[in-house]
Amino acid sequence: MVVAADSNNCIGNENKLLCHLPADLQHFKAITWGNTIIMGRKTFESMNKKVLPGRETIVITRQSNYEAEGCLLANSIEQALTLAKKDLHIYIIGGADIYRQTIADAEKIYLTRIHHTFEGDSFFPTVTNEDWQIEEKKDFLPNDKNKFAYSFITYSKRDKKNESSPFI
Repeated sequence: MVVAADSNNCIGNENKLLCHLPADLQHFKAITWGNTIIMGRKTFESMNKKVLPGRETIVITRQSNYEAEGCLLANSIEQALTLAKKDLHIYIIGGADIYRQTIADAEKIYLTRIHHTFEGDSFFPTVTNEDWQIEEKKDFLPNDKNKFAYSFITYSKRDKKNESSPFI
């Protein structure tokens, strides 16, 4: 999973990102480049229906007549995984409902923690120390390009019951 969330786990408001954080966008690109990303329809629409270059994109939607140029379409997480099966790394990139449905099977979470509280209407599930351990954490202060302090935190699942999970 790859996600940016504020201090309260808020990830968006009215289908928009919380803020513009160029460092997070670069980090996201570095993590997902050359791999498959899976997202919900609303997340795809929040990106102006644009496919991100260098990544296979799978959009999950219940709308049977939905069109998303350059993307593979799936009507469930299971179908999305079947479409992505050939790939070593599959990244879930949102939204809130897709995160909730897949967090139990994820192996890693790449979280950009924005050290600020925003107004929002969608949230990432709580990451607990019981289930997850921090592999790496890097803290950054605000600067000319990034208005808020933030941290890049990589979590790995503590209990590796499902070694064959395709989620990252």
